[in-house]
Amino acid sequence: MNNINIALIQHSFKKNKQDTIKCTIDLIQKAAKNGANLVCLQELHTTEYFCQSENVEFFKYAESFNDDIECFSKVAKDNQVVLVSSLFEKRAKGLYHNTSIVFDKDGRIAGKYRKMHIPDDPSFYEKFYFTIGDNEFKPIETSLGKIGVLICWDQWYPEAARLMALSGAEILIYPTAIGFDRSDSNDEKQRQLEAWIGIQRGHAIANGVFVAAINRVGFEAFGDSGIEFWGNSFIFGPQGELLAKAKSESDEIIQTTIDMDRISQVRNIWPFLRDRRIEFYSNITKRYID
Repeated sequence: MNNINIALIQHSFKKNKQDTIKCTIDLIQKAAKNGANLVCLQELHTTEYFCQSENVEFFKYAESFNDDIECFSKVAKDNQVVLVSSLFEKRAKGLYHNTSIVFDKDGRIAGKYRKMHIPDDPSFYEKFYFTIGDNEFKPIETSLGKIGVLICWDQWYPEAARLMALSGAEILIYPTAIGFDRSDSNDEKQRQLEAWIGIQRGHAIANGVFVAAINRVGFEAFGDSGIEFWGNSFIFGPQGELLAKAKSESDEIIQTTIDMDRISQVRNIWPFLRDRRIEFYSNITKRYID
């Protein structure tokens, strides 16, 4: 398929899981009615971003993993869209993943990706909840072509984007939950936002692919602090051209049609993959070159 109508669903947490899922489904239906055949959801989109604290009670969210799969499988089929979700997976007792399930337009599971890079920073205590994925960086084959799904903290690693592209991914999709600490200065907030946008724009350019990031919005309090999720979901083309961008505070669908032939056009004039000096890259697998 040469053209894909892609929609990113950006929204806030609606105080409980049930209302949040209802909001998500309503927005998916709206995007599909507007012509979307690829719909992408933000990280852990059924709940609040619970990783602000280390609390064993939140593991209960993962108990509904199979129910969530059944729900969004039906949504994908009812709306005839390829749907990229982000769910809390209980794999076994005491073993959990931050997992993207990709549903094809007939509702079947096209594939899954388990988050590989897991942060452990103030307000982002993900290592308490998630083990690293054991999948390789390989795209998921769908009726729309090969989609490379990576999740949030993965977005800072050019190695992950490159391996997805080398395996044939033509779209990189990043479900995301990232925001500001309100105590940071305005200048620091702007630097963080621009760095987040800039690194992913670089993935699009370096690999000659489309890149989409879907972030949540709204303030989610924890104790005396919390995270102000900064929205700004976006879609970049293979030369880093901005195709669509969301606002910073509102629930929003950003949607555009992408021409997949652009990848060949761009790579023919900027053949970065052709000119890689792979014979000199062996040290990339080292933690640090002393």
